[in-house]
Amino acid sequence: MMLSGKRILLIISGGIAAYKSLDLIRRLRERGAAVRPVMTAGAQQFVTPLAVGALAADHVFTEIFSREDEQDVGHIRLARDCDLVLVAPATADLMAKMANGLADDLASTVLLATDRPVLVAPAMNPVMWSAAATRRNVEQLKADGIRFIGPAAGEMAESGEAGVGRMAEPLDIVASVERLLDNGPKPLAGRTAIVTSGPTHEPIDPVRYIANRSSGRQGHAIAAALAALGADVTLVSGPVTIPDPAGVTTIHVERAEEMRDAVISRLPADIAVMVAAVADWRVAAASGQKIKKQPGEAPPPLMLTENPDILKTVGHHGQRPRLVVGFAAETQSVEENGRAKLTRKGADMIVANDVSPETGIMGGTRNRVKIIARDGVSDWPDMGKDEVAEKLALLIAEKLKATGGKA
Repeated sequence: MMLSGKRILLIISGGIAAYKSLDLIRRLRERGAAVRPVMTAGAQQFVTPLAVGALAADHVFTEIFSREDEQDVGHIRLARDCDLVLVAPATADLMAKMANGLADDLASTVLLATDRPVLVAPAMNPVMWSAAATRRNVEQLKADGIRFIGPAAGEMAESGEAGVGRMAEPLDIVASVERLLDNGPKPLAGRTAIVTSGPTHEPIDPVRYIANRSSGRQGHAIAAALAALGADVTLVSGPVTIPDPAGVTTIHVERAEEMRDAVISRLPADIAVMVAAVADWRVAAASGQKIKKQPGEAPPPLMLTENPDILKTVGHHGQRPRLVVGFAAETQSVEENGRAKLTRKGADMIVANDVSPETGIMGGTRNRVKIIARDGVSDWPDMGKDEVAEKLALLIAEKLKATGGKA
């Protein structure tokens, strides 16, 4: 069994999704894990400690100031006597406490005191999930090394509203737990990978530039996912506002030419994943001084020249990586344009998506992609960008294994 002998500390916080924790406990135990539950006061309004304890076959911990529990186990032992802390469901309130180091109940105290890996499965109303405060907290938690699974898109049980906020399904959570606790050989151990991410900024003058709306979230997540599978990853990042992923060597650049040079300097490599939304054009001669408006005069013309095509350069390079993956951000004819790009750029796979404004993908936290390869096309469902990254990293590992390292 995949989780045989593993000890999971399951923190259940308040929300209708708490009912899924019952099935989650069953699925974890089916795979050999020991589950020790902690329940917040809110969680106990939705499911009973009696039901949780019966399924877990263990005591349910609910109070930080319980003399019996503190004498027997104590919150520090709870925080350390496990292989992983799983928070499912995780409310906006609990994530806010985690991000800001608050510890006013047993769950938040355990989370602050643990030195074990932490996996969070958020569940909340879509408006709460998209709120600026929640987004800041999520980014902080990711920067702190907290891993996330979900939330998924769908209809909310308590309000009838639809959107992103549903807790990931128990089996998906279990799969993430298995990946996190897998101490066996890493499928990409010994492999080197180059990933590009974010936009490029092409200067017009010292204060203005040409750019796009790329946030870098997808590229950064792919770099982290490849590293989690054992690869030695270099991330070449354009200007972004998100933190560098842990366990990855990050090179910061601004212009497309700088990004190309940084990528070429890291060759040879086994894997190249070109995610960055590189500006197609730059100003032929950027002004050394701020361009001033002149009353009654038309704005000066901007003479543009084509930027280097980094994916094509890598795909046809003398030190071409064994597997080259490109991205195609399209607003129409997604599959047709992706297929054309596959051949033209010398890639082995193209990850194509529709970035029309109404999709919210450019700059957002979710993605829906088509994987276009020489042997066919597969459609992936709507997922969080972290989940797309994990799935793509596994596919890359499978491709390298199947071809013996030759794309």
